[in-house]
Amino acid sequence: MLLGRYLHLLASRGGGRLDRSAYTLLSRIRAEGPMSIGGLSDAFGLDASTLNRQTAAMLRAGVVERIPDPEGGIARRFAITPEGEHRLDSDRAENVNGLARLLDAWTPGEAAQLADSLARLNRDIERLDGRPWPRD
Repeated sequence: MLLGRYLHLLASRGGGRLDRSAYTLLSRIRAEGPMSIGGLSDAFGLDASTLNRQTAAMLRAGVVERIPDPEGGIARRFAITPEGEHRLDSDRAENVNGLARLLDAWTPGEAAQLADSLARLNRDIERLDGRPWPRD
């Protein structure tokens, strides 16, 4: 809870940052490529109406665009725009810099142990939820 609050404070300091849902959806679209509402629903376990609201806001912000399904399907897909790439990279850099300030007094071993533990926690949550996140 405290880490989330800290990152929220970082986000509220800088103007033009993505909201949490846009950041999450853009991260997934970047990892998997263009996705439909159905694909996003499967990935996140969210209903279509929620995703329609979120993607509509992202379209208005210019961070995604609708494209025809590259596989020839009927549903259009959302692809990240250059503006979306830029804003996602910028927000991610601010998050990383904020965490670096937070962990400044930690040894490299302590930071690595935290990273390993959080990665394991994420994998276990995804395993139980049945929605693994693609990773590089």
